[in-house]
Amino acid sequence: MSKNVYIFLADGFEDIEGLTVVDLMRRAGIRITTVSIKDTREVTTSHKITLLTDTTFAETDFSDADMLVLPGGMPGTKYLGAYKPLTDLLEDFYNNGGKIAAICAAPTVFAALGFLEGRRATAYPSCMEDLKGAIRSEDSVVVDGNVTTSRGLGTAIDFSLSLIGQLLGEEKAAEIADSVVYSR
Repeated sequence: MSKNVYIFLADGFEDIEGLTVVDLMRRAGIRITTVSIKDTREVTTSHKITLLTDTTFAETDFSDADMLVLPGGMPGTKYLGAYKPLTDLLEDFYNNGGKIAAICAAPTVFAALGFLEGRRATAYPSCMEDLKGAIRSEDSVVVDGNVTTSRGLGTAIDFSLSLIGQLLGEEKAAEIADSVVYSR
């Protein structure tokens, strides 16, 4: 049974943090859908690369989701946190025990929604102070219950492999790491 993951993209998302997750999950056989929070599928990354997402938020049904993912980057993270349909979806999904993940600045969106209260979490170094209520960690990837957080571009592969491991098992994550010549 295939797993379904949705990753939300806004103008200014960090290229590597978003696309590494997509690339490695697709290699693992996970159905990951890139979702624009704009009215158009066209999104421009923080490094001015324009791409087309698979779909837009408005035209997507998330009822089959196994995990929701937020990449970091600025101003992308601010746009994600300000987009009420997304924050409403995250709250509903989180409150029903769904797996959520964020990297770099994006864990601050989870903190603002109260998801990190009393949980271990990490984020980009300059964003750590914004993890209100969290037990802050400097680990590359932190998994606490149904919430996964990571530090930034340099931890994107570890983050992606952790998500694959959570969905398909550590053996599959190790297989994908080996296939891209990555040492964990």
